[in-house]
Amino acid sequence: MLLATSAVFAQKLTVEAADNPAAPGSLQPNWALAADGRALLSWVEPAGNGAYTLRYAVRRATGWSEARTIASGRKLWRHPAEMPELVSLGDGTLLAHWVEKGKESSDAEDIYVSSSKDGVHWTEPAIAHHDHSPEQHGLASMAASGPREASLFWLQALKGEDGPVSLMRTIVSADGKEIREEDLDSDVCSCCPTSVVKTAKGLLVAYRDHTPQDIRDIAVLRFENGKWLPSKILHADNWKINACPVNAAAAAARDNRVAVAWYTEADDNPRVQVMMSSDSGATFGNPTLVSTSKDAVGYAAAVLNQDGSAIVSWLEEGEKSAHVFARVISPTGAAGPVVTVGEGSRDNLGYPKLLRTGTETWIAWGNTKIGVKIARLK
Repeated sequence: MLLATSAVFAQKLTVEAADNPAAPGSLQPNWALAADGRALLSWVEPAGNGAYTLRYAVRRATGWSEARTIASGRKLWRHPAEMPELVSLGDGTLLAHWVEKGKESSDAEDIYVSSSKDGVHWTEPAIAHHDHSPEQHGLASMAASGPREASLFWLQALKGEDGPVSLMRTIVSADGKEIREEDLDSDVCSCCPTSVVKTAKGLLVAYRDHTPQDIRDIAVLRFENGKWLPSKILHADNWKINACPVNAAAAAARDNRVAVAWYTEADDNPRVQVMMSSDSGATFGNPTLVSTSKDAVGYAAAVLNQDGSAIVSWLEEGEKSAHVFARVISPTGAAGPVVTVGEGSRDNLGYPKLLRTGTETWIAWGNTKIGVKIARLK
């Protein structure tokens, strides 16, 4: 059944702990790439009275910059899948998005955006969607889609998780204002984050689709030459589940190369897989099995190296604790040795995130009890 598992190659990662700009007790770490290629690390800090502060720092040659505040005193939603994110436009303008819990209903979630020209002064946070009803708007990802704009992809559940739930796109200007909103898929899985990357040909969005028969496989949607191409299922796992797995796909892109890693429990076989493309996602090769046992719980992340290989991280449960694992996958789908990046309880590991910048690969994980952890993978 699976799929390039016998092909193994020798490239092994090493894990090097790195100094950390996040305060103790921080959570929801995420990465972004600055316009000049430097790494940006964002995280959420408790601010007291149920409020939280979104902060970030820049990785310099001499270490981390001072921590800078994006938004403070906000009711940020702290689920590990609802990850705040930064995006840098070509001129250095930064855009940030995050999700806040609404006041009117326990189901209410709203997406906010803010922008900064200098990385210090941020615009007043603004809701990024037309609908302001006390329903769910979240699970967002964002990518630069023009010289002065970014595209935000998110899920809208106007009738609750029982759906139907739509995959939406909001185009946001460099000053943090909404330009246009559109519905891209009117029936998707209601609680799995989106993942968007920019290829040599345009945008590619990976998300968990949904059918009336409760099949929840990963789909990809591409925007090329000014138009959306038809959505297609990445691989027909045929995972049928009358529940929401809260487990996303992770896409990575470098020029025409794309990697998409994801979790499935189809055939009662929990696993993380990855598929590679050399034509900006028009076609993909066969899946490679990434995880090592049926104790895999997913939460995959992926980046692409200059040689076309991918690094994939994921979570697995063990007898006494859970682990953040990572390994290299060759351009032909051969899997390298597994390394342990972090260990702890399942809840404390959060949703690990990867970043490739220059010749360095960074990973961040953690949650409130253990704080934010970061390392370099070499």
